Amino acid sequence: MNNWLPINLKLQKLRAKLLNDPYYRLQSGEEIQMAAQLGMRIDANQASVDDWLCLPGLSIHQGRSLVELSRSGVKFYCIEDIAAALSVPVHRIEILKPLLNFNYYDDESLANTTQVNPNTATVETLMNIPLMDLYLAEAVVRNRLTAGSYRNLVDFQQRLKLSGEAIAQLMYYLRF
Repeated sequence: MNNWLPINLKLQKLRAKLLNDPYYRLQSGEEIQMAAQLGMRIDANQASVDDWLCLPGLSIHQGRSLVELSRSGVKFYCIEDIAAALSVPVHRIEILKPLLNFNYYDDESLANTTQVNPNTATVETLMNIPLMDLYLAEAVVRNRLTAGSYRNLVDFQQRLKLSGEAIAQLMYYLRF
């Protein structure tokens, strides 16, 4: 990024990049700081490979390893846990800290969460998801039939014009 641009213009440019490309890979420490300022966060215990790949300096192999560890029950409580899992010095990934959230989950509540693929689910199946009413379930299926499968959670949110609050509640029940 050009260092001479005012911070507001830099923020606007980065915001546009992030909105236009959900897979945009941040390029620098400055972009990490700006993305955090824009509200971007990655839950280290629920992140997908694509989430990890948005961060500079992480390879696809490292992203896959972190996801596999998470799915196998490993909990990340801090940046040092991520460094240990990747066998890298903490100072090498410390720059990522502003974007990472280390949320804690009750194992029982997550284990009992049934996840539904919105690309194959029926209206009836979708209505079993908490907070999913008939109107939204029908919209999910109708949109899928007219515009094709949902690529990911971001695509799902954008196509259905769902608020951040709605997606935050639904995301634990959806798998793409």
